[in-house]
Amino acid sequence: MLRSALALLLALALPAQALADNGKPLRIGITLHPYYSYVSNIVGDKAEVVPLIPAGFNPHAYEPRAEDIKRIGTLDVVVLNGVGHDDFADRMIAASEKPGIATIEANQNVPLLAATGIAARGAGKVVNPHTFLSISTTIAQVNNIARELGKLDPDNAKLYTQNARAYAKRLRALRAEALAKVTEAPSATFRVATIHAAYDYLVRDFGLEVTAVVEPAHGIEPSPAQLKKTIDQLKALDVKVIFSEMDFPSAYVETIQRESGVRLYPLTHISYGEYTKDKYEVEMKRNLDTVVRAIQENRA
Repeated sequence: MLRSALALLLALALPAQALADNGKPLRIGITLHPYYSYVSNIVGDKAEVVPLIPAGFNPHAYEPRAEDIKRIGTLDVVVLNGVGHDDFADRMIAASEKPGIATIEANQNVPLLAATGIAARGAGKVVNPHTFLSISTTIAQVNNIARELGKLDPDNAKLYTQNARAYAKRLRALRAEALAKVTEAPSATFRVATIHAAYDYLVRDFGLEVTAVVEPAHGIEPSPAQLKKTIDQLKALDVKVIFSEMDFPSAYVETIQRESGVRLYPLTHISYGEYTKDKYEVEMKRNLDTVVRAIQENRA
């Protein structure tokens, strides 16, 4: 018992560079679907990527389960969003067999937008955590992850950098293809709203700002009074488009469309379903195409 305890303490005390020295591939934990795609594309077949929570769970409402916490004990490092979208991971790690496990903060030094909504700020959410919903901020995160994984696995550091560059090149091509379809920038009077405070980073890639957010807080439906106020606001501001939530639809959205006359365009949060290597590219292309269509169909 004493020997195993000492072994655990020594393992936790080892510098990060020694993690991959035993010749075994790294086991890398991730918290959200985009990060599964990022890391899978960076490491290729040189490491194993392990989701902390099973497919099908809503990360906004997830509460750590014993079997998921236990899984952390089998990992070498965990890649985190780290700015508010995977707070559950901190609780899981603290309760695990490896409370001192190495972590990579994907959003380290990534420019962040402020959180929107009084309730969000009241809950201590000072920044918008949805950095994975923009190609620009995604590429910054991919580069961060590749660099830090290279420190943990020096033998494959060069490959990780090469893979990250190739992945970033494909992502830039996706964005360029979408922007090329918007031959004329939207005017200053082209106003958009969102159901969920998730898409500010995405629409900024098109030169747009989110004028209003329907949800008073992350994943919280508005009360009837709040809904009426939002509808009145949409009318007053002459909002043209609402980007709704494809993965977590809400019944009140139809009321908004009927009462305000604003057109709805569903986007995906990329936070639901199976974990796959190409999920991010597939679903971001769908999002980009949807924003392009919204601009084209509603330009004055």
